[in-house]
Order: sequence, then structure tokens, then C-alpha cells
Amino acid sequence: MNVRTLALATSLLLVPLTGAFAQQTSPQQRHTINQRSANQQARINKGVADGQITPGGAAKADANQARINSRDARMRSRDNGHLTSADRHKLARQQDRTSRGIYDRNHNSTTDPGVAPK
Repeated sequence: MNVRTLALATSLLLVPLTGAFAQQTSPQQRHTINQRSANQQARINKGVADGQITPGGAAKADANQARINSRDARMRSRDNGHLTSADRHKLARQQDRTSRGIYDRNHNSTTDPGVAPK
């Protein structure tokens, strides 16, 4: 076995080990996830206060946000209070979809007459 093959084999063995240690949520990432949920809840509340989100739309947006928060808690409980990178990715995707829904509820033909219906 030459040196090049040995180096490749060693690096292939070490790569999975580094990933196992790097998958815990840092305080900054935890803050970002929690802050994003808080920001979206504030957007829902502002939309209701402005009259841009109907009560039914607000209820659906609140339910989506509550679902994301419960998934977050469930994912954290599985990994001793931490999120893996895959969990963070899933939560970010869910928050992206919820954010689009909040935007759509704020800019719809029911509360904003200038918007053409879809």
C-alpha cells in the first residue's frame, strides 16, 4: 500500500467522525431559530392589527408556527437538547414555507384590493 492510498483511506475514515462532532446546535444557531419564529409571530400579529390578515388566515398561520415549534422541541428532545444539521435544515425549510404563507396572507385580494386573485 503506497502513501497516497494510505492517506486517502485515513481521510475517508476521519471525515465521518468530524461530522458526528459538528452536528450540535451552537448558541448562535439556537438564537437564530428562535428569533426567526418570534419574527414570524410578530409579522402575523402586525398583519392582524393592520387588517391585512383575516382571522381565519391568522389562525392557520398560528397553527403552522405552533407545528414548527413542536417539531423543534421534539427534534431537540431526541438529541439531548441539540439539533442536528439535518434537523436545522428541515426547520428552516418549514419556516420558509410558513413565511411565504404569511406573505400571501398579507397580500391577498380579500384584504388588499390592489392584488389580483390567484
